[in-house]
Amino acid sequence: MTAMMIRPMDGKDLSQLRVAFIHFWLTGMRGGERVVESLCRMFPKADIYTHVVRPEVLSQTLLTHPIHTTFIHKLPGIIKHYQKYFPLMPLALEQLDLRGYDLVISSESGPAKGVITRADTPHICYCHSPMRYLWDFYQDYLDSTGPATRFLMRPIFHRLRLWDYASAQRVDHIIANSRAVQRRVKRWWGRESTVIHPPVDVSAFANPDMSQLKNVLGQPVPGSYYICLGQLVSYKRVDLAVQACTATGRNLIVSGDGPERKKLEKMAGPTVRFVGRAPSEAIPPFYAGCKAFLFPGEEDFGITPLEASAAGRPVIAYGKDGALDSIIPDETGLFFEQQNTDSLIATLNSFETTGDTAWNVDTLKAHAQGFSEVLFRDRMETYLQKVVVESYS
Repeated sequence: MTAMMIRPMDGKDLSQLRVAFIHFWLTGMRGGERVVESLCRMFPKADIYTHVVRPEVLSQTLLTHPIHTTFIHKLPGIIKHYQKYFPLMPLALEQLDLRGYDLVISSESGPAKGVITRADTPHICYCHSPMRYLWDFYQDYLDSTGPATRFLMRPIFHRLRLWDYASAQRVDHIIANSRAVQRRVKRWWGRESTVIHPPVDVSAFANPDMSQLKNVLGQPVPGSYYICLGQLVSYKRVDLAVQACTATGRNLIVSGDGPERKKLEKMAGPTVRFVGRAPSEAIPPFYAGCKAFLFPGEEDFGITPLEASAAGRPVIAYGKDGALDSIIPDETGLFFEQQNTDSLIATLNSFETTGDTAWNVDTLKAHAQGFSEVLFRDRMETYLQKVVVESYS
């Protein structure tokens, strides 16, 4: 990473600015937290603000920064039930005192951008997605609740949508993590945005230690299985992979956990195995040993397909939204066009007809390199040079 060369802004360059990061909640190390982690490397003296924090699950990079919480963190049962306090989070954000900062960067897919800054403080929102349970997943969210909750949710979520739109107008600049998210930002917030894809730790998957597969339940044999990996929630549509592999007798390993697990296990046949959360050191060989990585949901971007590419394996994905940014058809994977079991089975048949020699490992790995953390930080630096300098000129 080259040193930042920024022209003076009231006697300061970008590296000297007092910076605050606002992230919705720090309860794991997923894609959003990896973005914050990379930003922390760019701004090693920055402060972090969040609603809820679980220090034991965070990286050392995040823990070296001061982490401040809103009053949400002090509420009863917060670690297990923080999302139930969602209606209070706008108020909590607006109570934060950010007057001491020269630059505020919010990381949004839960409530984060709604902070109030000084008029002369640039506020940049890195948007993983506008909150989908307020917008396009709203009806699905309603359907998953009981009658009493639905009755209460309708007026509350109406007000939250108004706040979500209004708080988006307070942000100076918006970065979207994919073209799909860029379209949502325009549709629901009425704002233009710049696409900068999130970072992928491609180096972690480049030379997997295949002996680590012994640490995965059942010790899967390389080349014998497809995989799904991630949180087992409804919008991930792991049910399509389970149904397709059950119907055709294909071996599928599902790694991850979540509220959908029991439902998925009930529909699974004998060729589908659930292994829970695989150890982190086993994930790279887990990818490298699969026939292909299955990615059947509609995602904001799709970091896991790029992890599979970095490990030298192709991806079979539903051809919509974030997957269109992270997969090149016929070079790094295949798309199935309809989000149903028949369409996925047809694409699996096509994949197996072409054979493994159709996929060039060097091409797959080179594609993943285009999303490395080094490139993410370079792109962010170039963007910040432009918009922050303009704000102070």
